[in-house]
Amino acid sequence: MLVRPSIWNITDIVRQEKLDFLSELSRCLLRRSPENSHQEKEWDAFLGFLQKYKKVAIGKHERFQFFILPPKEGSSFNCTFACYRERRKPSECPVGKASGSTSHVIEDACSPCNKEAVIGAQTCDLSAKASGRPEKTNVQNISLESNFVHANPSYLKTLGHTHSGWSFGAIAEFVDNSRDAKATKLEISIDMIFSRVVGREIPMLCIIDDGCGMNHQEMLQMVSFGHKQPDADDPNRIGRFGIGFKTGAMKLGKDALVLTQTTNSRSIAFLSQTLNEGKDNLEIPIVSYYRYGQFMELDKQNETLFKHNLKAIKEFSPFDKYFIGQKVGLFSKDGTGTHIYIWNLDEWGPNYSLQWESGITGGSSFHQGDILIRSRRVRARPGQMTQMVPLDYSLRSYLEVIFLDPRIKIYVQGSQVKSRPLARSLNRTVVENGTIMGKLVQLTLGCNQLEWEEANCGIFLYWHGRLIEAYKRVGSMMHNGDRGRGVIGVIDVTNLMAEDNGHVWVHNNKQGFQDCEVYAELEKWLGERSDKYLDEHVDKVELKAGSGVYKPDNEWVQCDKCRKWRMLSHGFNSKTLPLQWFCYMKPFNGECEVSEQEVEPGVITISSKRLGYSSTEDPEEIKCKLSRQAVGTSKNMGENDSSHTMDDDQAKNSSAQTRKRLRRSCRKS
Repeated sequence: MLVRPSIWNITDIVRQEKLDFLSELSRCLLRRSPENSHQEKEWDAFLGFLQKYKKVAIGKHERFQFFILPPKEGSSFNCTFACYRERRKPSECPVGKASGSTSHVIEDACSPCNKEAVIGAQTCDLSAKASGRPEKTNVQNISLESNFVHANPSYLKTLGHTHSGWSFGAIAEFVDNSRDAKATKLEISIDMIFSRVVGREIPMLCIIDDGCGMNHQEMLQMVSFGHKQPDADDPNRIGRFGIGFKTGAMKLGKDALVLTQTTNSRSIAFLSQTLNEGKDNLEIPIVSYYRYGQFMELDKQNETLFKHNLKAIKEFSPFDKYFIGQKVGLFSKDGTGTHIYIWNLDEWGPNYSLQWESGITGGSSFHQGDILIRSRRVRARPGQMTQMVPLDYSLRSYLEVIFLDPRIKIYVQGSQVKSRPLARSLNRTVVENGTIMGKLVQLTLGCNQLEWEEANCGIFLYWHGRLIEAYKRVGSMMHNGDRGRGVIGVIDVTNLMAEDNGHVWVHNNKQGFQDCEVYAELEKWLGERSDKYLDEHVDKVELKAGSGVYKPDNEWVQCDKCRKWRMLSHGFNSKTLPLQWFCYMKPFNGECEVSEQEVEPGVITISSKRLGYSSTEDPEEIKCKLSRQAVGTSKNMGENDSSHTMDDDQAKNSSAQTRKRLRRSCRKS
């Protein structure tokens, strides 16, 4: 494509002065020569390349530097623009200014006749645009040299501090990515693997989903430090800031490997503090394969680089070619998805910050596996007095409520997490609608028996359907620890906490909201509505501890196929349902195509359970039965007195025992 000029000599031209050089360059390029039609075709092809890929050709000489700019889109090659910059020697630089810090670039229009690219030209991605008529010459101040930031490996530790307050915030980043990838199944577990580096088994956190996967460019974007935020807020996407994977992985461990597969590609990325230890700049090896027929083969264009990266992965991680092949085997023939493996986990003294428990196969819900925060520390919330907040230290409890409308199947330590949609598990449900700063909001309030038993209350705030804040106390709840016990509110603030320009008021760790006017107004509105609910629906009903049960207005069950929620009929015992339930089963007896029912306000439902009788017996009959037993007991005692002679001590003991039995009988009745 690039040929040596035969019509004019660049060396002769560049020895002239600045303006003389440019006018001579234009004059030479404007010169036609019929015998050089081949060079003219070459030049047209060269300009076509610059125009298609938006490239700029650069030629260097000891005194001048040339820039051939691409023609405008849709224009012919009758004219193009040439720029030049004088290359000063270090001794010629003015005092206090670096060489090349300010460049005077002159643009001129050139005809394509007998045009040649500069010898040794190279291309760069400069978005230079030619403007004006061919006769016009403009002088602009353009810096054609760029400074790129280097990242020291210590920055990886800094990224981990984003989630230093709560480890589950780091795991939530991976859950968000899986949901954004349209995954239907997500598995989270900690397994023991053998590490050649330390010569023993170490724990490894595994996050595996069946989403759409990532190609090479998407993998590059994931390991890059941030990306341009979208101009519009996508309600179906949680990821936004471009740092979730890095901050989450570096909080949980020192090393992370990503294995992802699409329908026609497979990529491996290695984000490692161990690999970069002692280096001046951060290295992130990436290896990509592309599908050729039925096989995945290494990208031939970057084969040398990819082999170097693959060698680094094998040397500094437990993943040799056999282990990688084993994990790749988890994908089906045409399967897609993403695997994330994290090791050298964050430590807690001689142990690890995370503690994991394996469940019992076929056991009850009390024997399911879980991943716990070892400290068992409850997060501080204004007005909170209870220390029973399993969501703060149990991953299973957190994932039960992480999504407002749960659809994805999540497994922890091999057992499925039973989702708990809060809005469908409330008693005395009330839906409050309002307007905050011109935007509509809807709050669902009600009582929850489980939260009442654990002395919890507050508002659950969701953004893009994902939990951001839990048990947020508002109004009078903040000033009285037992005020509103068991009262739960659910609200989605996606539209409220976003502006028209795409800016959102959510922290980049997605664990809170920024201090802004709209959030202050939201807190005020939530406090007013919750206090109103407490006055009208809670304080008027007197319940003693242990005697009242907040039963949900309606019980719901989720189909394991379509992931839709179905409302059970009144009186149906949900505990009799199998672990895997489908729409065609009792009591729904329907099909997956049937649409879901909406949550509706309910009524007060109070039930009690008393000892001494079953729910199928009449309480009046039980009272009569107990009375007859008491009379029979006293009669038998009289007969014993007439046939036997007892001393005073025996009589007193017998009388005391009789009184105890009678008191127990009365309590039962």
